[in-house]
Amino acid sequence: MPPQENRPSRAKLFWRRQRRLVRPAIVLLVVMGLAGAGMRLLYDAASEERFAPLRARLVEMEPLPIRHIVINGRGMTSEASILDALGTSTGHPIFGFSVEAARQRLDELPFIDHATVERHMPDTVIITLVERTPIAVWQDRGHFMLINRAGEEVPDQGMTGKNAQAFLQLPLVVGEGANTAAASVIDAMNHEPVVKSQITALIRVGNRRWNATLKDGTTVLLPEGEEAAAFARLARYQQSMRLLERPVQSIDLRLPDRMVVHQPAPPPQAPTPDKPTPEKPDNAKPDPSLPSPRTDGTKQP
Repeated sequence: MPPQENRPSRAKLFWRRQRRLVRPAIVLLVVMGLAGAGMRLLYDAASEERFAPLRARLVEMEPLPIRHIVINGRGMTSEASILDALGTSTGHPIFGFSVEAARQRLDELPFIDHATVERHMPDTVIITLVERTPIAVWQDRGHFMLINRAGEEVPDQGMTGKNAQAFLQLPLVVGEGANTAAASVIDAMNHEPVVKSQITALIRVGNRRWNATLKDGTTVLLPEGEEAAAFARLARYQQSMRLLERPVQSIDLRLPDRMVVHQPAPPPQAPTPDKPTPEKPDNAKPDPSLPSPRTDGTKQP
């Protein structure tokens, strides 16, 4: 009998060698599939139109509620207006709003130059703002312009669109030198919101101190370099006696230990005409109860 052949055939040797490569090939195919799915997701997310159906399916599958909203770069813009423009809030699904639409709404706010909105999985929305820098409207010789904290004119700011809205919200400073001195007095005014709500303009006097004009036309004379203390006094007087709502002509706070209030002069009263004495008509008959006058020049007894 010839000896039994124990050596495997060439085909078995080939498939045995190839079997060692099957597992790495399967892993490679899985990784490539996941990468393709991720690239497709990013591609769809870049387009609001393509991402909308996918976002709807994700919301249905898993809410993934928002737990944190982070706002970076906020200065002039209120947090309430930012959250309103965002269109969502904590507790709502993180895929339940449009990032692009939220960014466009934020860009329309008066003090925002541009904004970015990002989803950070699993529960955070990050808003980054780049704000415009004006702090006041400066009126000088009949011209109005936005100024920054250094008193410099903010470039390319006209009276149209968002700039017009900014004009309505910023404080008005008037007079020569008001632009370079505005930052300190505006900071002092912002610390007293009750007083700020009553002030319509800050007028520079002699390039050394300020007068504040109230909504009803009252003039408040502020001390030089002590605007913060004067605004704090006004806030106390408003709380205790509603001073800023009273019909006064001016409030002088230039002395630290006293306040002088000037009331408007009372309107002049029209003179009352004297009652005329009734004249006796020429043809009036004499009163018979009175003695008749004598005509002979003698006196009556």
